[in-house]
Amino acid sequence: MSMQHLSRVLLMFIALGLSACSSLLPGDPPQIQVVGLEPLPGEGLEARFALALRIQNPNSRTIDYQGVAVDLQVNGQPLASGVSDQRGQIAGFSEQVLRVPVSISAFSLLRQAWGMANQQAQQQLPYRLRGKLAGGWLGGARFDTRGELSWPPGGLAQPAMPKGAPAPSR
Repeated sequence: MSMQHLSRVLLMFIALGLSACSSLLPGDPPQIQVVGLEPLPGEGLEARFALALRIQNPNSRTIDYQGVAVDLQVNGQPLASGVSDQRGQIAGFSEQVLRVPVSISAFSLLRQAWGMANQQAQQQLPYRLRGKLAGGWLGGARFDTRGELSWPPGGLAQPAMPKGAPAPSR
């Protein structure tokens, strides 16, 4: 076997190996939106909430997860963080709502109140949600999403309704 023939065969095996590895890489990241914040019993100087997240899988492969971790910022400031050992699957091209318990420290609440007092009254509060759906041998699916929470008078922050969407019935 000539050296040129051997190098072609070796190059072919490398190309096949790389194409096989690329098929194992994760697809598009999951799309995640905050859809609610429900009060939970707290302890001491912390507030506890169940952060409701709508998770959409834009891939044909099922996302298997063995835990979730989230960090929520509002108005550019850290507000809440939480983890859950929930396990499950999100089938390809489907969605589900997942509730994650989060903690908000008294310091974070004061920082948010101080920031809001120094600004004009806002009905829309920008948020950033970062975290991951843990699992799989590649470590899981990370996400980083932004949106706006609407702050109705006398109530907890709720996600802003998209323009043209019908109002929720009560």
